[in-house]
Amino acid sequence: MRRAVIIFTAVLGFLFTSLGFGATSALAEGEALQGTLINAGQPVAGVVIKVSDEGGTSAGEAKSGADGKWAVPLKAAGTYKVDLDTATLPQGVVVTTGRSSLTLTVFEGAARNVLFPLGASATSGPGAPAPEDDGNSSLARVLDLAYTGIHFGLIIALAALGLSLIFGTMGLTNFAHGELITFGAVICLLFNVSWGMPLEIAAIVAVVLGGVFGYFQDRFFWGWLRNRRTGLIGMMIISIGLALILRYIYLWVFGGTTQQYAQYVAQPGIEIGPISVAPKNLIMDGIAIVVLIGVSLALVMTRLGKATRAVSTNPALAAASGISVDSIIRLVWAIGGALAALSGVMLGVFQGVNYQMGFQILLLVFAAVTLGGLGTAFGALLGSLVVGLATQLSTLWIPTELKNVGALVVLIVIILVRPQGILGRRERIG
Repeated sequence: MRRAVIIFTAVLGFLFTSLGFGATSALAEGEALQGTLINAGQPVAGVVIKVSDEGGTSAGEAKSGADGKWAVPLKAAGTYKVDLDTATLPQGVVVTTGRSSLTLTVFEGAARNVLFPLGASATSGPGAPAPEDDGNSSLARVLDLAYTGIHFGLIIALAALGLSLIFGTMGLTNFAHGELITFGAVICLLFNVSWGMPLEIAAIVAVVLGGVFGYFQDRFFWGWLRNRRTGLIGMMIISIGLALILRYIYLWVFGGTTQQYAQYVAQPGIEIGPISVAPKNLIMDGIAIVVLIGVSLALVMTRLGKATRAVSTNPALAAASGISVDSIIRLVWAIGGALAALSGVMLGVFQGVNYQMGFQILLLVFAAVTLGGLGTAFGALLGSLVVGLATQLSTLWIPTELKNVGALVVLIVIILVRPQGILGRRERIG
């Protein structure tokens, strides 16, 4: 009877997951390119922006309005070329960087902001940047994709580290971890946009609440199931149902459109060699690196970290040694929730906030954890960087819509050669 109930629940979970995926895919149409043209603090109207895909086919055209804003809705995610028609600029106004044509990647369900800094024509002339030749453009694109891959990989690593810790201590494959990522992003959006809190403070509040949410999840839900000796397969199926519940709560409360934070939507880029990087991305990279290294070292060097590793290795022996296994697992859930919330906040700054954003990158998070080695902190970091780079650099050869395939191919190849992952330990069976 019990086996029949589990099988029935598994079938229902599969059906609900399939229906949920279909619904989220249907509502994912929110891709767009948008921006605001400003010169000397004043909006610039009547400027024509043209967008084309990688094949050169027109994807749309827009003209900036009286407020300087323009937007071009897109049919799908992908890499697009954005051209500002300089002939439609007011007399004496130019693009100060000399780049009136940009190639940008738009993620699924995201509205990508495009920045064309404008200024007086005095910036043009002998000192103006020369147009780049094809060789330099190709190199710039490779370097831009490599940096984007590292940046995206660090965002994935924050979520993957939390997922890896939870798996290491409980053995649970948590399909609701993506909703912890979304939780951080939407809570930050609530405090920042709805309540007018500065983004920096809203992000800290979101991370703290993410940790609290993770702690109470285990205190009143997963811990209860654990005490009832619910099997790992049953808990995994329950996590699918929990993910669907949370996802549609986010949809009901925040809607299905992609929203932006009130600050740091568009920033002038800093020229680093042939690429331009927004300062907000560099700051996020620094924060992610510090957090990842700090948590990883804490697991190795502190007594609390040693207790966590003891629970991960042998919970029964750890309990016999006087370690409170439940307390350690709840602490891990709090850390995992906080890391996932921080990942969600950064992902929201990077590509906007959407109710299904965590669901969309969950597969990549799982791939990163598996690739690096299940239950290993440094493995999750390394696996995330590999996945991030493979995802972005693969678009040099394959369509952007298939970019996740590149990461999964790398995962399959490495697992075939090293089944335990890059930093995982080989286990003896039998």
